[in-house]
Amino acid sequence: MLSLTPEDIQAILLSLKVALTATLLSLPLGFAVAWVMVFRSFRGKVVLEVLVNLPLTLPPVVIGYFLLLLLGRNGWAGKFLDAWGIPFIFTWKAAVIASATVGFPLLVRSIRLGMESIDRQLIQASRSLGARWFDTLVTVVLPLSIRGILAGSSLMFARSLGEFGATIIVAGNIPGLTQTIPLAIYDYASSPSSTMMALSLCLVAVVISVLVLFVHEVLSRNIEKQEAA
Repeated sequence: MLSLTPEDIQAILLSLKVALTATLLSLPLGFAVAWVMVFRSFRGKVVLEVLVNLPLTLPPVVIGYFLLLLLGRNGWAGKFLDAWGIPFIFTWKAAVIASATVGFPLLVRSIRLGMESIDRQLIQASRSLGARWFDTLVTVVLPLSIRGILAGSSLMFARSLGEFGATIIVAGNIPGLTQTIPLAIYDYASSPSSTMMALSLCLVAVVISVLVLFVHEVLSRNIEKQEAA
């Protein structure tokens, strides 16, 4: 039996909110970065690839600390936000940025793989018929990258649900405000008497992840059938 407190339900809802917001905010930039990496050649491209994939190799706590330096009151971005009266550190918005930063490489890599599978002759045919690069992007590249976008979004959403290290640094672990599922489990794990509470949240996390993967598979199969037709 699940044993969930009102704080646990808030943590679940906040996790979904953070993961969904991080994914939606990252999609346009992720698509643009993937497009540049696949279809453009320029000096410093290797540097861009390293920077995009760097969060995969850095410990999440390190990423969180860098974000804290950047977005804190003494950071240049933090000073700008503070001047506009926008609270950021130790809010759910900071958790979104942390999740987006950690999950961004997975999003870009999946979209990039989808773009690399596109037949370049289709793009050349579009351009030869007079289509501008933006028209080709919208009518050719975007539709043929849907599977990569879907895969990347699913991976990033799932990664955001499990984000812990960067989130606890920049957002803290405030019940009802910034406490997500992993942070709540961390609290319960420190108390032997809270084993069932921790297991309940673990089960919820597993169920959500399975549902995300199931929806991903269903949509992928539907897209594959449409392409085959």
